[in-house]
Amino acid sequence: MAHAHDDLLATDIEAYLHAHEHKSLLRFITCGSVDDGKSTLIGRLLYESKLVFEDHLAALAADSKKVGTQGDDLDFALLVDGLAAEREQGITIDVAYRFFSTEVRKFVVADTPGHEQYTRNMVTGASTADLAVILIDARKGVLTQTRRHSFLVSLLGIRRIVVAINKLDLVEYSQEVFDRIEADYRAFAAQIGLDDITCIPMSALRGDNILEPSPNTPWYTGPTLIHHLETVPLDDLTEGTPFRMPVQWVNRPDLDFRGFSGRIVGGTVQPGMAVRVLPSGQMSTVARVVTFDGDLPEAVAGQSVTITLTDEIDVSRGDVLAAANEPPAVADQFEAHVIWMGEHEMLPGRPYLMKIGTRTVGLSIAQPKYRVEVNTLEHLAAKTLHLNEIGVCNLHLDRPVAFDPYAENREMGGFIIIDRLTNTTVGAGLLHFALRRADNVHWQAIEVGKEAHSALKGQRPTVVWFTGLSGAGKSAIANVVERKLHASGRHTYLLDGDNVRHGLNMDLGFTDADRVENIRRVAEVSKLMADAGLIVLVSFISPFRSERQLARDLMGEQEFVEVFVDTPLAVAEQRDVKGLYRKARAGQLANFTGIDSPYEPPEHPEVRIDTTRLSAEEAADRIIELLRAWERIP
Repeated sequence: MAHAHDDLLATDIEAYLHAHEHKSLLRFITCGSVDDGKSTLIGRLLYESKLVFEDHLAALAADSKKVGTQGDDLDFALLVDGLAAEREQGITIDVAYRFFSTEVRKFVVADTPGHEQYTRNMVTGASTADLAVILIDARKGVLTQTRRHSFLVSLLGIRRIVVAINKLDLVEYSQEVFDRIEADYRAFAAQIGLDDITCIPMSALRGDNILEPSPNTPWYTGPTLIHHLETVPLDDLTEGTPFRMPVQWVNRPDLDFRGFSGRIVGGTVQPGMAVRVLPSGQMSTVARVVTFDGDLPEAVAGQSVTITLTDEIDVSRGDVLAAANEPPAVADQFEAHVIWMGEHEMLPGRPYLMKIGTRTVGLSIAQPKYRVEVNTLEHLAAKTLHLNEIGVCNLHLDRPVAFDPYAENREMGGFIIIDRLTNTTVGAGLLHFALRRADNVHWQAIEVGKEAHSALKGQRPTVVWFTGLSGAGKSAIANVVERKLHASGRHTYLLDGDNVRHGLNMDLGFTDADRVENIRRVAEVSKLMADAGLIVLVSFISPFRSERQLARDLMGEQEFVEVFVDTPLAVAEQRDVKGLYRKARAGQLANFTGIDSPYEPPEHPEVRIDTTRLSAEEAADRIIELLRAWERIP
């Protein structure tokens, strides 16, 4: 794999650099099950391409003897497995990106984890790849993780597949084994729409069919891995697509310049071109296409540029500049494939964040239409999604976004899901289409609004949200607060957890998903009551911070008061007025908060009530006193 341009390197460095700069670039991933040899293969590629320096080779030799798995031989996997935990366990955990080149082409390869626990990292590596190398251990054949990764590869739009049937040296280079595994894989691949498949028998450790044809497989007449990677056609998925550029930054260095910076993810753009700003729909014309090196007559997909417009229109980060005559669609409800990556299950109705392009919006996910069983590709009923599960769900956003279906434009149709409280990525998804019902549901203008209702009642609408363990005293305190407010002429309504479950929420159980839906519905009802000008008292365990935050966001800071009825578990259990703790301890009640279901106490409640020190009457007086001090009630 020595470079043919080495003579140029010695005689004409500028010509060498020019030739290197203009090589094509292939991005690919290696994936498959645990210990199929992914890291060893990449280590071998780096070694053969002479990109391992002498000091690294010396360190590799030392590490191979210390923590390697190949005896006195070099363990090429150690060139890639950089984390201490990876070397200790002999598995890949994080995505490792490596660069190498040949005389023909440059490569960026992502070594992705094989362990099921880290499938989410494989999705990260696959999102920008043009080709996938799926390794299969010749001793084990096609495994569940092989199928899962293949399905994800297909889902993410990678169509060129190399099936590296590795460790053939451990089965005596058997053609029969190779043929059987190839047939098994092709049968599965046909079910998921993969047909551009090249199967190569190899031993990454011994170098068989990596760089040169191996004498150990005389029955194989196909290409070596490197030859295939050098010659496989590169498809520009954005070629011929309409112009798209999500705005990453409004560039305003001085009063005389206002441009919109971002990376073009589809089509081309030139000065004089008519563009549309989405989701607002405003129109303008491109004045300049600006880069650090000067203005361009044209920019294409993949370039990062700054665009100036002929009109002073409102454009912000997250907006999309698009071809005026071929704009993307705009919607706030979608069907999508969702790949769940969170340690905790996806909870339908829980508020999450979606990041699509450069825009971040609020997201709610409905109960999955179905979950995909990767072994059989069956569509199975599911109430939620767990780690590494894939399902099709409807999505509801808190505002419209511009999009193209993922199948047409990865950048415009792919998104990630973020937990609102921890800011961790818990999922990824691919948009299919906007839901038609979104076009049929619109806000109806009303003449008598919240202000009119409030003025008539002579009070400010407020939601007082009582949260705490079962038996903490929430309902007792809320009842006294309502009695005292009613006596003073205030218009109130008390929503109690037990009472609501007899009607509105009678169809819900006590799983985490049902608890989320329970609070979502109550939050929406509370908002409607607040719109009617009422003081709403809500007494629910509401164990999760995310759902209490959802209620706060619906009402706004000026209309929401969180009251934490802080009673130790031992005290609440000792009271046990309804005998629920006794049943939960005896195993007769599942998912009981505080026993086998978690309670997340408020971090910054407006009011904290310690019921070991205050009676219900004293607690109610304190809450009413604070409501008056904050001018929530007269």
